[in-house]
Amino acid sequence: MWSIVFYKDHRGKCPPLEFIEELPVMEQAKIRNALRLLQEFGTNLSMPHAKPIQGKLWELRPGGIRLFNFAYIEQQFVILHGYRKQNQRAPSAEIAIALRRMQELMDEV
Repeated sequence: MWSIVFYKDHRGKCPPLEFIEELPVMEQAKIRNALRLLQEFGTNLSMPHAKPIQGKLWELRPGGIRLFNFAYIEQQFVILHGYRKQNQRAPSAEIAIALRRMQELMDEV
């Protein structure tokens, strides 16, 4: 079984978790279910629950929420960034945030 961790910045803040905690309870429940699926199926999870975005970056898709993540070391997923879906394509600014955070973690290894 895979484990899931949330990205923390150098100040100890956890933007993805803060985003999730501000959502309505029903959306949080959808996110918990999607995270459970990710934990259980890992890299085998695919559409409609998960979608590749760019390189190692994937998008978890609970309802109208999107959570960028990637498979890290020792069967661990890192949730990098979350946002509310507003149109068909993921906004490049949202992708850039996730890619920057992923690179930051990869540089530490």
